Amino acid sequence: MAIEDVSSRSLTELVSLEGRRAVVTGGAKGIGSAIASRLAEAGADVMLADIDEVGAKVAAQEVAARYGHRAIGSVVDVADPASIAALADRAVLELGGIDIWVNNAGIYPSVPLLDMTNDDWDRVLDINLRGTFVGSREAAQRMIDAGHGGVIVNIASTAGYQAAGPGVAHYVSSKHGILGLTKSLAVELGPKDIRVLAVSPTLIETPGIEANLESFKAAGLDDVLDQMVARLPLGRAGVADDVARVVMFCASDLAGFMTGSSVLVDAGDVAV
Repeated sequence: MAIEDVSSRSLTELVSLEGRRAVVTGGAKGIGSAIASRLAEAGADVMLADIDEVGAKVAAQEVAARYGHRAIGSVVDVADPASIAALADRAVLELGGIDIWVNNAGIYPSVPLLDMTNDDWDRVLDINLRGTFVGSREAAQRMIDAGHGGVIVNIASTAGYQAAGPGVAHYVSSKHGILGLTKSLAVELGPKDIRVLAVSPTLIETPGIEANLESFKAAGLDDVLDQMVARLPLGRAGVADDVARVVMFCASDLAGFMTGSSVLVDAGDVAV
């Protein structure tokens, strides 16, 4: 089955996500919440899923109040494949199906290599990489079962292209893995009319990053944020909506002939 040619559609039609159902993991705050907001603004019904169920429900209420589309908060532990499968089932039951699945949930701890335990490594890979794999698998299965295509967007990182400083070997490895996974899934799922893309941000000001910067400061690296920003050609760190707008583009028919690639949202970081 060939992907539809949407050349005859107007720009308004290409941007619109009316009638589509989206799931965003890690949706309680930061990038995930911003993504859900932009998808809802474009017309989608959204399920915001997070290990923080209360936070997800609060974020969903805010999205619903702002845009008037259905927004449901749900719990998910992306380190647990059964939890991801249950989330996908709930999305089908409560939203009526899945058209867009965003694998956003992830962690960014800092542990020096010689102090990094097997458990430290496994936790990051289980959440960041295996969670993305399982989420993609479960979403794709339900899209196929419903007899229609869809879009899977994986949140990777500029760390998938380069090292990201000391202490994050597990994180860097997970993000390199997500880029490879995205390419493989695009090849396998393209004939099913499912597009798979990655979005790779640089430093984004989120609550998770702020917490991680505290660990850098505790290690005596007080100016690490200033150094990271100073090397960016566009001159500032990103905000969550910088990423959300690109995810919305990837999920829309504007990107209808794109799959398997990663879109850098990096202020020129990788070019330096």
